[in-house]
Amino acid sequence: MDSIEVDEKEQSTSRVQSKILQQKTIYTILFTISSAHLLNDMMQSVIPAVYPIIKEKFAFSFTQIGIITLTFQFASSVLQPFIGFYTDKHPKPFSLSIGMSFTLIGLMVLSMASNFYTFLIAVTLVGMGSSVFHPESSKVAQLASGGRKGLAQSIFQVGGNFGSAMGPLLAALIVLPFGQPAIIWFTLIALLAIIILFRVGKWYQAHLHIKLTAKSKVQTENNNALTRKKVIGSLIVLFFLVFSKYFYMASMTSYFTFFLIEKFNVSVQHSQLYLFIFLAAVAAGTIAGGPLGDRFGRKYIIWFSILGAAPFALLMPHAGLWATIVLAVFVGLILSSAFSAILVYATDLVPGKVGMIAGLFFGLAFGMGGIASAFWGWLADRTSIEFVFNICAYLPLIGIITAFLPNIETGRKVSKSRID
Repeated sequence: MDSIEVDEKEQSTSRVQSKILQQKTIYTILFTISSAHLLNDMMQSVIPAVYPIIKEKFAFSFTQIGIITLTFQFASSVLQPFIGFYTDKHPKPFSLSIGMSFTLIGLMVLSMASNFYTFLIAVTLVGMGSSVFHPESSKVAQLASGGRKGLAQSIFQVGGNFGSAMGPLLAALIVLPFGQPAIIWFTLIALLAIIILFRVGKWYQAHLHIKLTAKSKVQTENNNALTRKKVIGSLIVLFFLVFSKYFYMASMTSYFTFFLIEKFNVSVQHSQLYLFIFLAAVAAGTIAGGPLGDRFGRKYIIWFSILGAAPFALLMPHAGLWATIVLAVFVGLILSSAFSAILVYATDLVPGKVGMIAGLFFGLAFGMGGIASAFWGWLADRTSIEFVFNICAYLPLIGIITAFLPNIETGRKVSKSRID
């Protein structure tokens, strides 16, 4: 009889813990993992930020620059779905800090690289660190979301976007004046990230039992009643939307500096600052995407954030310098709200597979970015950077296919049902 009472108490405690976890948004963890995302993406963004330096120093072609980016993005993308699939079944909280160690080693190699193939090894190591980081950290964000998944994903994403924006700025302040060896200072950032992620891993490990207890309830609440065919069709539409967003973003992150230098004859340092302004706008726009998706429905945010960027993207190749910067800011603000909404929409389509879906979409984003960078570099070598920007300006028009996505229950309704 006593053992039955103990079991009932344990089950009651688990139910209470599950209910608390699902209703309460744990902002300390969200901002901590967002800070780690900031550091991770800051280090990654150093790679494209130093392209003008290594292109001149080693006489690399645009095609070689594109291949470096492709290698980096491929290493960042190809492992992510598999890591996510594995950790959905076998969570590895401390894989976050282990993965960051690959980034640290990659930065050390990058600071000393003296030929094309050594650069490929360096960016591969940094990419591998990223491929470990994103799936598991996305699960941490959703675990701490308290049902406000869009908000949690935006907080997580905005850290990465601010990190991406700060990378070129730090490159302009540190790497450009002191050269390639100054990249070694970024290993201190990697060490800080390892410490932060180790602490996040301890929290994640402590809360895994609550997550497992809550799993069946969360899956039931997230049931969208869509057929398998409809889910697959919706995922295909999302893939095309990711294609349009990241093929366009690749032209900006990898070649915007070259575009400004070639068209307006600005200095390398000023081009880095203008890239920082664009990436800061991307970071700012990310903040709004998730919460607005929770409130109004993610389909509408996806639609606006991709198709809505089209007028500004189409005007930008034909504008003057300052108008180009202003238009780039609008593109960054609008387009950046898409990914949080797309990712949460996808996890709602396939409940209970957060790691796999996060890995798949982060991997797809990085992979598309890498392929696009290589393609735009190849095209720029055969035409011009201005021609590339005229062509890629039409990509946001693909956002019109958002019309084919079904309207599924928003995170806001799920949150209300939990409270009720």
